[in-house]
Amino acid sequence: MYKVPEVPGKVVAFGRITCARYQYKRCGSRACTFSNVSQIYSKGRSDPARGAALFENPFSIEDLLVFDDAAWQHMLSTECLRPTLEDLAWSLHSASEALVESIRDNLPLQERTQFEIELSRPISKDLSEAARRRVLDGLFWELTYWKTPELYEELTEGEQVHPGIFQQLEPDLRGKTVLDAGAGSGRASFECVRHGADLVYAVEPSPGLLRILERKLASLLPGPPGSRIVPYQGRFDHIPLEDNCVDVSLSCSAFTAEPGQGGEVGLAELKRVTKPGGKIVVIWPCREDYDWLVGHGFQYEALPLDQEMRVRFRSLQSALRCARLFYAHNTAVASYILERRQPEVPFSVLGINPPRDYCWLIVS
Repeated sequence: MYKVPEVPGKVVAFGRITCARYQYKRCGSRACTFSNVSQIYSKGRSDPARGAALFENPFSIEDLLVFDDAAWQHMLSTECLRPTLEDLAWSLHSASEALVESIRDNLPLQERTQFEIELSRPISKDLSEAARRRVLDGLFWELTYWKTPELYEELTEGEQVHPGIFQQLEPDLRGKTVLDAGAGSGRASFECVRHGADLVYAVEPSPGLLRILERKLASLLPGPPGSRIVPYQGRFDHIPLEDNCVDVSLSCSAFTAEPGQGGEVGLAELKRVTKPGGKIVVIWPCREDYDWLVGHGFQYEALPLDQEMRVRFRSLQSALRCARLFYAHNTAVASYILERRQPEVPFSVLGINPPRDYCWLIVS
């Protein structure tokens, strides 16, 4: 079997959102119990020594009202996102009726009776608050994408992939139709256009990130809207495109082996929309997924580094804001920024593998 080469650098539990971007972009340990999701799911944003989530959760239970029915149905059917029925019900003690109704109506019919029992069960305020914190931590990245997409954009806009990746992919992209699955606010979509793609379908589940993408399109791309990049709302398990309609399907820091973030169903969808002889590309894959990808026929490429890759935030203030929110329990990040007074941080300090690799597969 093809052996994936070791990638130098600090390796931690991988999460993009992260990958996951779709990143609550992660259940990398394969132990997808709700109690540990908030610790392992974000892309590398967990402390390898303590196993603790690195983010500082600013959300309240009423923020869950941001999700529409389709989002709830997806989260409640995805093992590594779904809270226990007990936690879900207990977290809603003293919540608004609108929120309770929204969640109740999207539960499977066979679970609603037990949900009502747990919802009406007398419990202490401490138990309710603990359940609420577990629910909000488990849905932290989903809430970030939907409720505060501008913060997610601020975090990820400086995570530029190795320029050699799109240089190597340019022969596959030039003059072609491309799918960017899990497009976020368009990081990979714009790179595809810069490297010659005729048309890019940018598919993303978060309405907030799609709005940011649409604003970028109006300011960055000349010509009528939709002439080069066409945004669509959709998920890996239901890509809203016809069969055999794109030459290349790619996903940057979004696709993982986990159901709900890609997996077997997502790969089948990518194959469905890609023309025979076309290519599927997974950029900045999760380290824990290497064996899965190779086992499904992908080839692996890692680009050399002349110097350590860094995240470059838009300003010193932005760097500190992201460090204190998304890396709250990795004090080395804020310390590094404050000591150097520069809005950039090496990926090794963040505890994330640098975006220097990709996997590809020819569709038969």
